[in-house]
Parts: sequence; structure tokens; C-alpha cells
Amino acid sequence: MKRFIVIITVLLGIYAGKAFSQTSKGAIIKFESLVYDYGTMYQGADGSCEFKFKNEGDEPLVLSNVRSSCGCTIPKWPKDPIFPGQSGVIQVTYDSKRLGIISKQISVASNATEPAITLNIKGNIIQKPNEILPEKQVNSGFTPIAN
Repeated sequence: MKRFIVIITVLLGIYAGKAFSQTSKGAIIKFESLVYDYGTMYQGADGSCEFKFKNEGDEPLVLSNVRSSCGCTIPKWPKDPIFPGQSGVIQVTYDSKRLGIISKQISVASNATEPAITLNIKGNIIQKPNEILPEKQVNSGFTPIAN
């Protein structure tokens, strides 16, 4: 009987310890995607994109800093806290006047359990083709008549 009481006491102690040890998870940031691929686009095209995320934690999420790897990429992010269950968007604009392959990083610093996350944009910018206007066909065998 003593053995049974000891076993029950130990099991209740383990169960009570687990119940009291459950603390908050903190802020957890989950992005829909960590990479945005522009594909192939023409020089001077709209270089805007969005990175959507959600706070899947149980504390408010605060983005303290979002910065890009160069001045040709400009991020905009929410400055207000993102409460548990809410979503937010980081808007990124790439200056598409440069030709060639795009590979840029955006660093996101926050109070989340994973405090630093890197987002990536990629693509290829090609020169816009020259517009060729059709030539007007003029019949050279006739002369205009003046009134």
C-alpha cells in the first residue's frame, strides 16, 4: 500500500510540475515565404513586392529593425506591435533601373523567438526593347492637290 501511495504521489508531482512549468511561448513570426522571385522583368518596371507574416506566438511581436543589403532595396514595415494571431506585411521596393541578376537580402530583427530572419528577393532585369513605330506608306506617284 505504501508503494502505491508513493507512486501516486510521484505521478501527481510530475503532473503538477508540468502544469506549472508551462510558460508563454513568446512572439513567433511565421512568413508565408522567405523568398520573392521577380522572374524576368524589364528595366524600369515596378519593383514592389510584399512579405506577409503572422504572429503565431502568445505575446505581441515588435519588429525593431528591417534593413536591406544595399540602397537599391527599400523596406517598409509596421512600427506598431503585431498582437498574437494578427498578420502584417513588409513591403519591399527594388529600384529596377539596373540591368542583370537581382539577389538582395532583407534582414528582419524582432523580439520573436527567432530574433533575426533574412528575406531574399531575386530575379533578372533585362533591357526594354526599342519601340519601332510603323512607317507611313506614301505613294510617291501622286502629288498633293492644293485648294
